[in-house]
Amino acid sequence: MSDVKTIKVTVDGQELEVPAGVTALQACEIAGKEIPRFCYHERLSIAGNCRMCLVEVEKSPKPVSSCSFPVMDGMKIMTDSPLVRQSRRNVMEFLLINHPLDCPICDQGGECDLQDQAVAYGMDHSRYREAKRAVKDKYVGPLIKTIMNRCILCSRCVRFSAEVAGVPEMGATGRGESMEIGTYIEKALTTELAGNLIDICPVGALTSRPYAFASRPWELSHADSVDVMDAVGANIRVDFRGPDILRVLPRINDDVNEEWLGDRSRFSHDAVKRKRLDRPWVKRDGRLKPASWEEAFEAIAARLRGVSGDRIGAVVGDTVDAEAMLALRDLMGTLGSRNVDCRQDGAALDASSRAFYTFNSGIRGIDRADAIVIIGSNPRVEAPVLNARIRKRWANSSALSVGYVGPAGLDLTYAAEHLGDGADILATLEQGDGAFAKTLREAKNPLVILGRGALARPDGAAVLAAAWALAGRLGALREDWNGFAMLHQFGGQVGALDLGLVPGEGAKDLGAMLNGGVDALWLLDADGFDPALISDGTFVVYQGHHGDRAASRADVILPGATYLEKEGTYVNTEGRVQRGRRSVFPPGEAREDWRILRAFSQVIGRPLPYDDEAAIRAALVSANPVFGQVGVLTPAAVPASGPAAAGATVAGGGFVLPIADYYIVDAMTRASEVMAECSRARREDVPSQMAAE
Repeated sequence: MSDVKTIKVTVDGQELEVPAGVTALQACEIAGKEIPRFCYHERLSIAGNCRMCLVEVEKSPKPVSSCSFPVMDGMKIMTDSPLVRQSRRNVMEFLLINHPLDCPICDQGGECDLQDQAVAYGMDHSRYREAKRAVKDKYVGPLIKTIMNRCILCSRCVRFSAEVAGVPEMGATGRGESMEIGTYIEKALTTELAGNLIDICPVGALTSRPYAFASRPWELSHADSVDVMDAVGANIRVDFRGPDILRVLPRINDDVNEEWLGDRSRFSHDAVKRKRLDRPWVKRDGRLKPASWEEAFEAIAARLRGVSGDRIGAVVGDTVDAEAMLALRDLMGTLGSRNVDCRQDGAALDASSRAFYTFNSGIRGIDRADAIVIIGSNPRVEAPVLNARIRKRWANSSALSVGYVGPAGLDLTYAAEHLGDGADILATLEQGDGAFAKTLREAKNPLVILGRGALARPDGAAVLAAAWALAGRLGALREDWNGFAMLHQFGGQVGALDLGLVPGEGAKDLGAMLNGGVDALWLLDADGFDPALISDGTFVVYQGHHGDRAASRADVILPGATYLEKEGTYVNTEGRVQRGRRSVFPPGEAREDWRILRAFSQVIGRPLPYDDEAAIRAALVSANPVFGQVGVLTPAAVPASGPAAAGATVAGGGFVLPIADYYIVDAMTRASEVMAECSRARREDVPSQMAAE
C-alpha cells in the first residue's frame, strides 16, 4: 500500500488522504458519509445515469454526480449543503413521476432502495398531473418476476448480465420516455447467475418469482450458513418463517463468493418440503413399511450380527457434513470394516497430500493468474460463481489468456482457446509455436484447473499425474504460488478426503462393493450412482433426506436432515473449512445424521466417543487439524513427489463433462419443482407460467 499514490481531499470540512483515481463517491464513503445512489454498484461499471448521488464541489457551477466524478488533489466536496439536498429532492421527484404506487403489494417493500431514499428526499405529494407511463412486463425465465412499470432505468441488470454473468441478454430499447429494459427477443435468461439480478435491482422491477407474495422481510428469521450445491462454499443467509424456508440469499465474502450466488444454490430450497423422508422404514415381506427408530435399528443390528468387517461397506454422499462422515467412519471402524468410499463418481483422487485435491491457489488467487488451463471441466455449470471470478480477471486484465481441454464449443462466458479433447495432449501442451503455448511458457502465475470429472475414467490416476506434471513444468508449484487447482462439484467432497474416506490397501472401493462385493452396504446420502448395480443379496441401509433412487433400493431407511436443517462443517474446493447453521428443524422423526449414527452405535453396544456437538467437533480436529481452522485458508505444502500413478498411462479418449443439466444434479435438485421448471425452460426456451402468477 505504501506504493499507492494518494491525494488530499476535503469532505464536509474533513481533510483526508485517498488513493489517486477514486471517484468523489468513494472518497465520501472513505470519509464515512452515506451517499444515496441507484445506478452505482461497487462491482459494476459506472453508468452515472440516475443522478441521485449528486454532491457539491467547490468552484463547480452545478452539482456533480459523485459516482462518475474523479477526485483531484485539494478538491473540496460538500455532501449535505442546501444545494445538494434540493438537487436530490428534484432527482427523487423525477424518479417518482412514473413510478406506480405499488409499495403495499410490492415484494421489494421493506428492502427497497427507492423507498428508503424517498423517505429522506421525497415529498408527500406530486406536482405531476399527466398519466404515468405503462410498460409491458417481460418474460425472462422462471426465476425472475418482472413488473417493468417500476423500473427506473438504472441499468444495473444490463451491466450485471454483460459484465459479471457474461451473457449480455439484457438491454435497453427505445429512447427517452419510450426506453424499456428487456431481453430484446422475449426468452428465458440463459445464465446460471440470474437470481443475482433480484439482489442488485434497487426497486421492485425484478423480484423473485418463486418468492412472490410469500412474506414481508420483517416477518422472517435469518440463519447464516454455507451452500453445498457446488464446491465453492458460497456464504448464504437462509430466511425462514416458522418451519418454512422462504428464500436463500448470498452473504458477502470477498475471498469466496464476493456477493454472488448460483441459481441452483439460491432456488432449490423448495425441495426441503418435497419428497422428504420423515420417518424410518423397514422392508418386510418385500415391501417397505413404516417403523419406529428402535425397530429400524434392531433390523440393522440383526442383519449385521455375525457379518465380518470385510463384508460390510459404506458409501458417503457428496453434500454430507464432516460430522456425519466422521461418525460413519468411526462406526465402520467399530464393525471392523475399512470399506468406506466417498467417490460416487469413481474419480481417481489421491488423498495422500492435500495439495493433490484442493484448489491450491485459492479462489481469490484467480485474481493473480495470468494464464489459465481448464482440463475436463466446464466451470460455468460446475461452479458459476468461480467462473464469474475467472471472467472478472479476464475482463480486467488484458494479460490473461484462457485455454481449455475438453469438448469443443464450450461457452465459458469469456474468450477461451480450445486446446484439444483429451488428456493425451497434456504432456506437450506448453510446447509448440502457438500463441497460447508461448503464453504458458512466459506466464508468471499459471493456473491449471483440473475438473474432478476428468478423473472419473479408467485412466483418472494418469490424468491427475499428467495435470500435476504440467503445473510443475509451467513453474506453478512454487512456495509463493501453487497453481494446481482441483475443482470439485459439491460441498462435501473435500471434507470427505480430509477425513481419509478413500479405501486404502486391502479395502474395497465403491466398484468392489457393488455386484455382491459386500453383504451389507450403508449409504449415507449417497444418490450419485446407479443403485441397480447393488446385488440383490446385499442388505442396504439408506440414510438420507429425500426418497430418491437409492432409497427405493433400501432394506432400511433412516431419515436424515438437509444441509439447511442442521449444524454442520463443510470444506470448499480450496480447502477452506466453514460452518453451516440450522435454519429450520427436519420434518417428522428425521434427525441430524451424526446423531443417528451415534444412536445406532449405542444399540449395538459399541458407542461412539462423542455425545454432543462440541465433542464431535473436537473429534474432527483430532482426526485432522484443518477442521480447527474455521474460515481460514491455509495453503497445503507442495509435496516432494507427484500423485501416485504407477503403471498408469493416459488414454486417448476425449473428456466427458460430468454435469449435463446445471439444474438437476442430486437428490435435492431432483425433488425441486423450481429446478425442474428451470430445466424445462432451458431445454425448450419457451415462456411458461409459475403457480405464483
